[in-house]
Amino acid sequence: MIDKLAWVRIENGKILTARSHRRDLYYIPGGKREAGELDEQALRREIKEELTVELVPESVQFLAAFQAPAHGQPAGTLVRLRCYTADYQGRLHPSAEIEEMQWLAYADRHRVSAVAQLVFDHLHSHGLLI
Repeated sequence: MIDKLAWVRIENGKILTARSHRRDLYYIPGGKREAGELDEQALRREIKEELTVELVPESVQFLAAFQAPAHGQPAGTLVRLRCYTADYQGRLHPSAEIEEMQWLAYADRHRVSAVAQLVFDHLHSHGLLI
């Protein structure tokens, strides 16, 4: 089981996604905890590393958790994604291992991993993703 955190940021009915170097699919920004980190700490660190912005601590809210087969991993490997929303400060800009960012709509669902597709479905069913 791969345990990951994700920042769900929706603007104008589209969700912020990122694509790492040499990867074919987009994912919802975030990542794994380091030893001893709580969800919020890890998420804030990962977002700063990936997208150069600071999440506003008092705005971080749990959205939902999703589980699906992990993309690019051996068969049977699952990923659990704990999703949070939050406001941010700064200018979004890809850094570190991120090649590009994209704002995707529900019609772009095929461009993301299986677990991200579940997030897309959830957001679309709640009228948040166009």
